[in-house]
Order: sequence, then C-alpha cells, then structure tokens
Amino acid sequence: MAASEPALRYLGLAARAGAVVPGTERVREAVRADAAALVLLAVDASDNSRDKLMPLLAARGTPHAVAFSRAELGGAVGRSPLGAVAVTEPGLAGRIAAALPRAEQRH
Repeated sequence: MAASEPALRYLGLAARAGAVVPGTERVREAVRADAAALVLLAVDASDNSRDKLMPLLAARGTPHAVAFSRAELGGAVGRSPLGAVAVTEPGLAGRIAAALPRAEQRH
C-alpha cells in the first residue's frame, strides 16, 4: 500500500459527502469565500493553475499541499483529471492532511 492511499480514500469520502470543490477556478472561489479547509494541488498541475492558486493560498493562509497527479485527484473524487481540489469540511480536511506525508504539506 502506498503511503498516500489513505489520503486519497479520505478525499473520496469527502467527495461522497459533498465536501469537495473541484477545479482551479472553483477552488479559487472557495478560498476567497473562506470555505476551503484544505487545498490539494496536483504535482503535474499547469503553471497557469499554480500561478493562480499559490499566491492566493499564501495570502489567505489556507492550508494546502502539492500532492498526487491530476489523474489521481480526479479519480479520487470521481471526475476527469483535476489540477486542484478544495475540501470544505474541516474534519475531513484534517484527516486528509494527517494522512499526507509531511514533505507534501504546507500551511
């Protein structure tokens, strides 16, 4: 079992609970509305997505991690590949963050 599998399972649970916002633009809206408890940015996200999200996440102090591929993020939430997802439920966001390897987390 890969070290990141529990985090992906929790992300799938969050999606089934309706606590996931998929896609870069919708994630940006969630962060601006202070609705994002955790943002996951794909390691292979486009430079454009990174440029849009990283300064906003830093400015807002939103917990985030660069983890998983676009295909893994999309697959975990039952969608096509995604550059970013936000988790809106703090309890699930905490479980996902705790399941990520420390090197991937940023606050």
